[in-house]
Amino acid sequence: MPEKSENTRMTAWVRGRVQGVGFRWWTRARALELGLAGWARNTEDGRVEVVAEGSRESCVKLLELLKGCDTPGRVDGVVERWSEPRGSLGGFVER
Repeated sequence: MPEKSENTRMTAWVRGRVQGVGFRWWTRARALELGLAGWARNTEDGRVEVVAEGSRESCVKLLELLKGCDTPGRVDGVVERWSEPRGSLGGFVER
């Protein structure tokens, strides 16, 4: 497992009542606070897909926030995938 200071890419799919409730905006704000780059977008099946790159520690914190109870709407589950950062992301945007 990579050290916590090593950069990584985290992709998370969040399911529940997460569209039309400000979830992507909230995710963007948290990601920017953590110094992460990436994006959040609605998927056709009702989930929100979140891609974040930065320190492993910050990505883990964002994942914990996505799974937490203080999100807009209602999160029923989160599935994540970890991979090598691509380094092509700048800022954090809502798609």
